[in-house]
Amino acid sequence: MMNRDDILIEVDQLMSKLDDGNLRIYDASMMFFRQESDPTAYEEYVRGCIPNAAFFDHEVFSDPAAKYGYTVLPEPALFDQIGKIGIGAESEVVLYGNFLPSATRAWWILHYAGHDHVRILNGGLTAWRRAGGPVGQGEHRYEPTTFKADLRSGVFASKEEVLAALEDSDSCVVNTLNIAMYEQARIAGSSLQSALELMQDMESFRPDDVLAARLEKEAQHRRIITYCGGGIAATVNAVAHLMAGNKNVAVYDGSMNEWLGEGLPTLKGKSKNT
Repeated sequence: MMNRDDILIEVDQLMSKLDDGNLRIYDASMMFFRQESDPTAYEEYVRGCIPNAAFFDHEVFSDPAAKYGYTVLPEPALFDQIGKIGIGAESEVVLYGNFLPSATRAWWILHYAGHDHVRILNGGLTAWRRAGGPVGQGEHRYEPTTFKADLRSGVFASKEEVLAALEDSDSCVVNTLNIAMYEQARIAGSSLQSALELMQDMESFRPDDVLAARLEKEAQHRRIITYCGGGIAATVNAVAHLMAGNKNVAVYDGSMNEWLGEGLPTLKGKSKNT
């Protein structure tokens, strides 16, 4: 069973590890609602990053043949891509991003791939800068290697599993967007637990007691499936569940992009679940 220390690393801990040759640091930032004149996530990374951090490009970890964006790569392409960016099965990996969901999405992908040594920098680059951590510029790449592990197939859910879970009283399907988006359109039969309520300033997780209290009702179910618009914010809730000791949790990778695209049952308006 995982806990907070297994999943998160604090700034002072990372500072003490910077000279570790087995350490692999990645900036997993993403840019949503970007205007054409705005810098890309990669350009922001090059301008300022934790020393020796490489860039975790979510695009290359997304299946180019998939109908919906950010669908995770299939095996073995996933293993190949992890190796290409320099991660071996024994590498100690630290992820951060411009907002917490970008880092939790990267963490969930590596968790899915079976990597057991991955942590998220709690507070991200903002906390790093605030603590006086050194900031570098320019691109860094790690030497490619071979990655092989046992895929954790149960941590991503398909639309078929979501449909089955909606008919199962021992399962719950949870929307992780804000209440306005939930009331605009949601999977019929799903409840709401916004990822915003599990984060502090979109950059760090709230304390364990807060997470446990806000996830208590969901934790009573045998199976928990989280979803959002495209499988990004949903990973915040999924990771929080693991930190709270709730093991049987999955992210619906297709989320509302697929659900609406496939014409599956939706509701809108207020709900007693909110």
